[in-house]
Amino acid sequence: MLVHPDEKVPIARLLTFLEHGERMAHDCAKAQASLSKDSGARRFLLSQARQEAMHARVFQGAIVWLSPKHLRDSPFLPALEEYRRMLNDALARRDLMETFLAEQVVLEGLGEAILTRIEQGLAKRAAPFGHLRRILLRQEEAHHGFGRRQLERAVERGETDPQTLRRQAERYLDLTDAMVLTLCDLFDSIDEDADAWAADVRIFLPDWCVA
Repeated sequence: MLVHPDEKVPIARLLTFLEHGERMAHDCAKAQASLSKDSGARRFLLSQARQEAMHARVFQGAIVWLSPKHLRDSPFLPALEEYRRMLNDALARRDLMETFLAEQVVLEGLGEAILTRIEQGLAKRAAPFGHLRRILLRQEEAHHGFGRRQLERAVERGETDPQTLRRQAERYLDLTDAMVLTLCDLFDSIDEDADAWAADVRIFLPDWCVA
């Protein structure tokens, strides 16, 4: 793999951020499954939880390969912890639609945007495990698509509306922007534009979410 020596630590730290996000997604999907009354949705969410746990292990293995001593050197991201607090609060209120918005739509949108960019960089560097990387990306796309469909159906049933979802999304999007911009030094060190990465998440969101 053609990774420059001075890129290994920042890439490992970026993957550590993603690993934390995958573990949060795993916990959320399990909790969502316990709240859902739809058997098909429960099966999907339990499958997602298993996949998120696998993703976290994959990222952890990549971190060890890139920079073993930085395995626990995670970036300090208060915005990620605030995101977790807000998501847990929505789960405690049993507001399943808000959790779908926060986890499957916004957070998975961020993950999909970052993984898409990382995949472009890894492909350029002739990185190994291309098939595995593509599986991870397809699974993230599936999780994101599931969340979007759940919200669209809820709007059709009159259980929520685009205005409410947009207001809720603004709070979570402010935090994803803060997460990415907090990592700007890592992006600079691998010649990436943090502002562009922060903007990328909106590409993967429904129009009503960012209007």
